[in-house]
Amino acid sequence: MAFENLGEKLSGVFKKLKGTAKITEKDIKEAMREVKLALLEADVNFKVVKDFIKTVSEKAMGEEVMESLTPSQNVLKVVRDELVTLMGTENARIEFSKTAPTVIMMCGLQGAGKTTASAKLVLHLRKNFDKRPLLVACDVYRPAAIKQLQVLGDQIGVAVFSMGDGESPVKIAKAAVEHAKKHGNDPVIIDTAGRLHIDEVLMEELSQITKETTPNETLLVVDAMTGQDAVNVAEHFNSQLEITGVILSKLDGDTRGGAALSVKAVTGKPIKFASVGEKLSELEAFHPDRMASRILGMGDVMTLIDKAQEVIDEKQAEDLEKKMREQTFDLDDFLSQLQQIKKMGSITQLLGMVPGIDKKALDKVDEADSERKMKRTEAIIQSMTPKERQNPKIIAASRKVRIAKGSGTRVQDVNELLKQFESMRQMMKQMTGNRGKLMKKMKRFGGKF
Repeated sequence: MAFENLGEKLSGVFKKLKGTAKITEKDIKEAMREVKLALLEADVNFKVVKDFIKTVSEKAMGEEVMESLTPSQNVLKVVRDELVTLMGTENARIEFSKTAPTVIMMCGLQGAGKTTASAKLVLHLRKNFDKRPLLVACDVYRPAAIKQLQVLGDQIGVAVFSMGDGESPVKIAKAAVEHAKKHGNDPVIIDTAGRLHIDEVLMEELSQITKETTPNETLLVVDAMTGQDAVNVAEHFNSQLEITGVILSKLDGDTRGGAALSVKAVTGKPIKFASVGEKLSELEAFHPDRMASRILGMGDVMTLIDKAQEVIDEKQAEDLEKKMREQTFDLDDFLSQLQQIKKMGSITQLLGMVPGIDKKALDKVDEADSERKMKRTEAIIQSMTPKERQNPKIIAASRKVRIAKGSGTRVQDVNELLKQFESMRQMMKQMTGNRGKLMKKMKRFGGKF
């Protein structure tokens, strides 16, 4: 996962500081040397690293930090604050036009994930801003690029404007904007062609599209896995086109994080979105403060809350709370909760946002096994009758055999599920009692499903 190695190394630095009763200038210099090496290994731009270390060192050696009762925590805060500054002090948003349609031009090198990012962005804007977007197929060079965009459009139920690969991209883009004005589409996302490298032909074409469509946003998609190369690409595109923001693709991959930590400082343009998974729904607005907390192993509770709010219906949440209070929570409710958790993302992705989670422990999580267990649990519950789900106590031996056969599992699996569900119900009975004892039991219980 992104930043994993960097996060581990930085955590090691602060563990050493935490074990020091009183921090000296020598301790800070040694810590900053290790931080510098960790950032360089993460492929962060050398000048960015140099400026970062200088600023952090000056602030960390200030009297307020050195003389405080918790100097190691204050040094950590200084590093976190400077990481936030490095990536942009606030979440940068899409600038919508006052007169529709808003035109967004997507650009980047071939292989950066531009076409997929276009579809992800469309889905994000439709879901969060109640828009009626239009995708525009302007990559007439790459084989099957138009078909790929049409397939993605079908998956998310969004119209794709295309004139085939026989027309010029400039003409297609201009016609698409006119089409959007007539049919009420907003925004218009133009998926342009890429190249394996930056060349004059590519830049001239993008300049012509800009001239004819006057985009409100020019977003550059960069492959986070390419590290420092991604920053060089961003710098070159920005000098030619004046981009308005960056989308980091493949941030969920085995990336060292250098692009995320360098691109804003080098280009002056903010990272607006980050692709954090393969699913079309896995595009997040980029929050520098949350990303800094993730890097330093401090979790990301706000993004976790955002994900929960996206999938949990307020009325359902109220009903669930009532059922838990009245002790009428049944297997139908449990199945509903499982399905909502699945919508939030992968288990490791969600656990990675929880403060204090050991990153090495996350490596041991078998994502495929967890998925199989969740599917098995769903299959068992779905093989029950409505009465059995509402009152599991009526499930006798003969019924367990039937349920096991219907779900393709073993009677032992059915017994295990029923036992775990009963344990959960017992915990819920204590919700109005000692909250501390309940939390301890939930920790012991965690991860069994």
